[in-house]
Amino acid sequence: MKKLRLIPLLLMLLMLLAGCSSKSLAEQSVLKNSRETKTITWGVKADTKLFGLEDVRDGKQKGFDVDMAKLITKKMLGKNSEAKFVTVTSQSRIPLLKNGNIDAIIATMSATPERAKIVEFSNSYFDAGQSLLVPNDSTINSTDDLAGKTVLGVVGSNSVINIKKAAPKAKVLQLQDYAQAMTALKSGQGDALTTDNGILYGMAVENPGFKVVGGTFTKEPYSIAANKGQSGFTKEANKAIKEIEKSGEYNKLIKKWFGDVPGFNYKELYR
Repeated sequence: MKKLRLIPLLLMLLMLLAGCSSKSLAEQSVLKNSRETKTITWGVKADTKLFGLEDVRDGKQKGFDVDMAKLITKKMLGKNSEAKFVTVTSQSRIPLLKNGNIDAIIATMSATPERAKIVEFSNSYFDAGQSLLVPNDSTINSTDDLAGKTVLGVVGSNSVINIKKAAPKAKVLQLQDYAQAMTALKSGQGDALTTDNGILYGMAVENPGFKVVGGTFTKEPYSIAANKGQSGFTKEANKAIKEIEKSGEYNKLIKKWFGDVPGFNYKELYR
């Protein structure tokens, strides 16, 4: 009889355990898991100079986003914590976040109302705006000169939507990543390449013979993205960003990555 009485209790316990384990990685508390493991896994770019670019010498991603992720991790979890990195693209970053492959995105991602419906954003950590990259001998000086021209963009990037609004008479050709887009620009498949100014300055530095024009025709601040329901994580990330700005570490990173870029007024980004 005692054994029979235990059966319902065991069944209830198994149901409770099943309920706990049924939560996917994306649904679990990222902040809690990060504190337990002393690790945050970040999605970063590997093809975007100045922000996230893979160093062929050691295979590691390096850039402003990467350095910010490292500092934020230390501020959130302590000096003995570790920032791990997974390479993402504009197209793959949200799916990887949703699947729980990464804890958060810090990959030149603009906080937009559309994206805010499916992810949670931190406060901005970089004030970006969209510009144009053209050959030095191009007659294009702004979006007003794009009628009948072919503008290159990247699949999944918000810049494609913006350029269609800013230059409705231009043809837009979308490539899979910035490396392909730059190759297409060099080969004459497009007249201009568009995305955030920070990314374009990196391309201009890496590819002599090209320049950034048009100023910024949008305001698209970069923010950290976490899954919906991870407000605890974004709240702590916001605290970390404020600490980094207050300590002067932020300005040091701005000068490190943008101080020597021709035409880039890094002082405007000082906080």
